Amino acid sequence: MAQRMTKLSEEKVFKDPVHRYIHVRDRLIWELIGTSEFQRLRRIKQLGTSYLTFHGAEHSRFGHSLGVYEITRKLINVFEKEPEWDPNDRLLCLCAALLHDIGHGPFSHSFEKVFQTDHEHFTREMILGQTEINAVLRKISDDFPRKVSDVIGKTYENKLVVSMISSQIDADRMDYLLRDAYYTGVSYGNFDLERLWRVMRPREDQVVIKKSGMHAVEDYIMSRYQMYWQIYFHPVTRSAEVILTKILHRAKTLYHNGFKFKYVPTQLMSLFDGQVTVEDYLKLDEALILYYFQVWQEEEDQILKDLCYRFMNRKLFKYIEFTPMDLSLYDELRETFLDAGLDPDYYLVVDSSSDCPYDLYRPGEEEEKLPIYLVMPDSQLRELSRESDVVDSITGKKRTDHKLYYPLDAIMALPSHSKAKKKLRSLLSI
Repeated sequence: MAQRMTKLSEEKVFKDPVHRYIHVRDRLIWELIGTSEFQRLRRIKQLGTSYLTFHGAEHSRFGHSLGVYEITRKLINVFEKEPEWDPNDRLLCLCAALLHDIGHGPFSHSFEKVFQTDHEHFTREMILGQTEINAVLRKISDDFPRKVSDVIGKTYENKLVVSMISSQIDADRMDYLLRDAYYTGVSYGNFDLERLWRVMRPREDQVVIKKSGMHAVEDYIMSRYQMYWQIYFHPVTRSAEVILTKILHRAKTLYHNGFKFKYVPTQLMSLFDGQVTVEDYLKLDEALILYYFQVWQEEEDQILKDLCYRFMNRKLFKYIEFTPMDLSLYDELRETFLDAGLDPDYYLVVDSSSDCPYDLYRPGEEEEKLPIYLVMPDSQLRELSRESDVVDSITGKKRTDHKLYYPLDAIMALPSHSKAKKKLRSLLSI
């Protein structure tokens, strides 16, 4: 218990462009930040390939994790005045907020698609395994790492604590929307953060919002909607993700086919074999992946060589709008790509994006979405969309977008007399 109350002799601060200052007074938090597992997040970009679209988007998951911690710290300062808040949960919340992203790999989601890894699994493994983070957390108690893991995994018994880190309006989303808007240089991701955390209240099993703060919540939800379609699903960013994914697929396929690499991907072999350990995983960062992409431009395999050149030099695929109803067109395109000497498995890709900015819990769905509730003047709770016409208009409205990506330059480089070239230009309207 003594360790739990240990403070640093003086407060540490991080200068931050979003929150101005991030304050650390707890020795435990300071020691967690200093672990090698947490420092690795400096080498993982928050927005993956978005830097190829928005050149300012070079920020890391390290900064985001500090930001989520800071918002949670401010929320706790508000909650401490409320009878529903248990002060014993303070350090648990702060640790879960700080560590919620430690399991992310390089180019997180693209990476996971290829190697079937799960950042949530590795987050738990890093918290519960033989790591520096685990050793620091165990200074509180032997079961403290398990509690932190349960909060992040949404299985902790106190759902109020879970909702602070993971819900439809949580510290994680609030930080990444503002941070990503700042670094991409857009204004529509902004909302009044201070107003939001000042009107948030602890109530039984979740965070709720004072009725007077409804407009701040509306602003937040619309910011989220805009950021997803203008930033996260930007077609140029998705083009870069398509190429990155295909590079990893190609390298994995070549490895399993016994290809003799000039630059052997030693650090990726356990991934290719599907036997990656936490120790292996912690050695992976974006600098390593980009090193391989750089040197693989010299490999004999023309597909791997070309895709790496494209990614490293931003020679991205073009795209057209595409719907699942266009399957006959897709089949015809695949056949024509083969005739043109272009492997459609790597050079003709359908990519889909979908998002629902706000939704209610619907029985039978895999992911439970806890609604946002407003506290009315009479202390009763009302679900947000019943009070807000703005939110009601988008509740449950899932938007899906499909695009077909292809290498325009490779098609245009085909001989002018090529029948395949003429047909591709006709099919793709180029």
